[in-house]
Amino acid sequence: MKSHRLFLPAIALFLLTLGGCGNRMEIPEGLTGILEIKKTPLFLERENKAMVTIHLEIADSVAVLELSKVRLVFGSKGNPEMLEGIVLNHSADNFEVEKEQMGLAYNAPFRGKAGTIELDVKLPLETGMHKLSLDFSLFDDAPLEQSFALEEVQLVFGKNQFLGLEQKEAFQFRPAIVVRSAGQDGSDTYRIPGLITTNEGTLIAVYDIRYNNSKDLQEDIDVGMSRSTDGGQSWEPMKVIMDMGEWGGRPQNLNGIGDPSVLYDHTSHTIWVAALWLSGASIDAMNWWASRPGMAPDETGQFILVKSTDDGLNWSEPINITEQIKDPDWQLLLAGPGRGITLEDGTLVFPAQFKKDIGEKAIDGGQYTCHSTIVYSKDGGQTWQIGSGAKPNTTEAQVVQLTDGSLMINMRDDLNRNDKGENNGRAVSFSRDLGKTWTPHPSSNHALPEPNCMASLIAHNIRKDDTGQRVLIFSNPNSKTERINMTIKLSLDEGNTWPEAHQVLLNEASGFGYSCITMVDEQTIGILYEGFKNLYFQKIQITELLPKTME
Repeated sequence: MKSHRLFLPAIALFLLTLGGCGNRMEIPEGLTGILEIKKTPLFLERENKAMVTIHLEIADSVAVLELSKVRLVFGSKGNPEMLEGIVLNHSADNFEVEKEQMGLAYNAPFRGKAGTIELDVKLPLETGMHKLSLDFSLFDDAPLEQSFALEEVQLVFGKNQFLGLEQKEAFQFRPAIVVRSAGQDGSDTYRIPGLITTNEGTLIAVYDIRYNNSKDLQEDIDVGMSRSTDGGQSWEPMKVIMDMGEWGGRPQNLNGIGDPSVLYDHTSHTIWVAALWLSGASIDAMNWWASRPGMAPDETGQFILVKSTDDGLNWSEPINITEQIKDPDWQLLLAGPGRGITLEDGTLVFPAQFKKDIGEKAIDGGQYTCHSTIVYSKDGGQTWQIGSGAKPNTTEAQVVQLTDGSLMINMRDDLNRNDKGENNGRAVSFSRDLGKTWTPHPSSNHALPEPNCMASLIAHNIRKDDTGQRVLIFSNPNSKTERINMTIKLSLDEGNTWPEAHQVLLNEASGFGYSCITMVDEQTIGILYEGFKNLYFQKIQITELLPKTME
């Protein structure tokens, strides 16, 4: 076979290292290799193809090598016993031979400890290019809070030749569950996640059910809800909690409701969900342009609530609060999306956004400015009020309460790009008067890179030795240009800095990129985020984000 130069794909992040295992072994001459680790979750009840790939080049001068063993060396921190099976696949040049019998299904013997899995192989490798890939499968009950790292892959040829490929950038493989999957329950797409934890420890997830396609309103869209009572390990069947039916004699695709935000009132044990209802616009129109100044459903988008007082088992009929909070001159008003919060004094706060014309008033589209803001209730949801705009050209936002009682709003900034076309990062402001006035935060537009996308932000009090510290936890696609690298970050100084040492990459793959996080319990972060048309749930221990002194 003709020898080719080794092709290095863009995601190859690891360099070759040579060493021995056990007794000193020879390094095969004329053999070079590259190790790729796919930095994505390991999904329960799904195939996880080519999680590890090895590219080998055997020079013309080398005789046939026989690969006899593949050893996987796992790090000391992790739980590789979640692996149920491994399959090794081989391809060479332009032909492929799948060697399923080379895979070893096993019950890992090293429960919770570091260890090495050895695959016995008998595979002749001739001159040329070869690719070895490893598929992983998990036990169906693999705990979501566990993880493991693969430190090295060792290839043994014959009895005395060895090639070691070492991982240079640490990555923890973590289990993930697909909460909603494209095509499930007759829906083309699931999007726009919201997530909270109730006093009972129940997880409530809300999202768009986009029946026909992935597009935003106007379309046939309802708000769905999924409920978990075991920390996200399993989820009950979906319930539709917001569906405007055929209001006004119009079909479902002219009465869509979506972009939900969920809020939990821990004092009254009430779950609130806010969403945008758009009625009557042409199916070809997008809500951002179809909604117009006015107050009636056939003029403008409506701000709709539903609530549950029994831990998400049953839900109220829709409650329309548009008249309470919308300025008739605005073209559009909607929530978050994502999640809201309950303040220490019991005030309920949803992040929100409104769109208004600037300059000469336009009836349909035209020149406009959008603003992030908050919608709040000081009487347990009986009446609602709205704040002022925090910053022009901001839209999807999340809000937290800081230790001094002020509110921080973290915003998608649609027009803040540099001359390279990169986004300058999330806009951040704070308010001491419930959103009547806002002040730019020192971290605004530089501390948190984003590709222009929705993000999530929560506050959490860490308890240790009868003392506490407020930390902020943030998630988004960690990129200035693309919706890739879903990452969780932690700030110890209330959002002024987000050090890399306190960040964890969950998934490098691209997706729609929206996310929402919650504390599953005092030590565990849960995140619901978008792939393409699917919603994924993962968990991570907060200690992985903290400095050693706080673990």
